[in-house]
Amino acid sequence: MIYLLSPLKKEGVASLPMISFELVADKIDFSSCDTLMFTSKQAVVSANSIDESWKNFPCIAIGGATKKKIEELGGRVIYYPKEFYGEVLAKDIEAFFSTKKILYLRPKVVSFDSKAYLEKVGIDLQEQIIYETSCVKYAKEQKPKDGAVIIFTSPSTIKCFFKNFEWDSSYMAVLIGHATKEHLPDYCRYVVADEPLIDACVQKAREVIL
Repeated sequence: MIYLLSPLKKEGVASLPMISFELVADKIDFSSCDTLMFTSKQAVVSANSIDESWKNFPCIAIGGATKKKIEELGGRVIYYPKEFYGEVLAKDIEAFFSTKKILYLRPKVVSFDSKAYLEKVGIDLQEQIIYETSCVKYAKEQKPKDGAVIIFTSPSTIKCFFKNFEWDSSYMAVLIGHATKEHLPDYCRYVVADEPLIDACVQKAREVIL
């Protein structure tokens, strides 16, 4: 059985969402920026519900789902790395966007401190926290069945899974990317999706079962 830990539902896959989202801002300060940065599609959705004028700014999109959501909602993507590692992203911003005034619309907790890294090379990345995540709580009897293939779509889904359940040696993890892999305990069996997209994760999970 395949379990997807994202809030997104996919046909033929058991939904076991690990994260809930809550807005923590009621306005966005665009006064001193000329470019926006998003590292998740939830950040785009959150920005859109707070102030739709974000669409007036060119966007740096991290991840395929983020890029897709920006474009779906009418925004414009000017930079999209194929893969996201925090340090690589920061180096790309240093190389290509050092003269831009970037506003990073972000969750309360991030896996890499881009602001601190960029400050070392003289780039002042503006940030505004617009949403936060919390773990969904489950009863022990809701634990995935033996032999399950479990799709982790972010470091947060890993953290929340292990707050709810213990890992079973019969499980196989499917990870959305290498940055997520860094947060999985060493004793877990895993494979990484061919692309950092949920559809690619589902495809990889089906391959594992076969």
